[in-house]
Amino acid sequence: MTIIVLVRHGENDWVKKHRLAGRIPGVHLNENGQKQAQAAAERLAHLPVTAVYSSPVTRCMETAEHIAQSHKLGIIQTDALSEVQYGQWEGKKIKKLAQKKRWFTVQFFPSRMQFPDGEGLLAVQYRSIQALEALSEKHPEETVIVVSHADLIKLILAHYLGVHIDLFQRIVISPASISVLKLDKRGGVRILRLNDNGPLQPPSQPEPSQPDTRI
Repeated sequence: MTIIVLVRHGENDWVKKHRLAGRIPGVHLNENGQKQAQAAAERLAHLPVTAVYSSPVTRCMETAEHIAQSHKLGIIQTDALSEVQYGQWEGKKIKKLAQKKRWFTVQFFPSRMQFPDGEGLLAVQYRSIQALEALSEKHPEETVIVVSHADLIKLILAHYLGVHIDLFQRIVISPASISVLKLDKRGGVRILRLNDNGPLQPPSQPEPSQPDTRI
């Protein structure tokens, strides 16, 4: 079996500003995000990790650095686990995007969503699953860490849970949270942990006029 530990990057100021950072370079973890990343690293420090993979996007690499240092490992950048290519939507305010007709598609029929000049969510799910299956083949009987993004992790978990992609938005993946998959060489799948970010906290409430999205 292969244990794959999925870690979302820590908090950044674009989330607070409700803007879609996408793959824009230089979107760094903020002070709280650095603390979240360090806390995640401390929680994972005791695991027998053999490799740390990360999306090449800045906020993921910064999160992965904390984790890799605790295991004295390098970081392997993996484009297949990078952020969704949001195309024309990248950098835009969520409030404005929520007024577009396609926002309804994103939230309720994501299997049909193709971002303008960007990717389709079905394609994103396919590439991310292929990447994890390749890691499973490469690391039999090992534990590896993958640092990625909320939407990618949600799409991955939906697939392995047997949840249709049109329902993937029901899954919540918080900043610096940990989700754990076990992929058996015979094809078996187990979800060992989902959106674990430490002690239970009251769930945050979305603003009344704004959809609850944590990209």
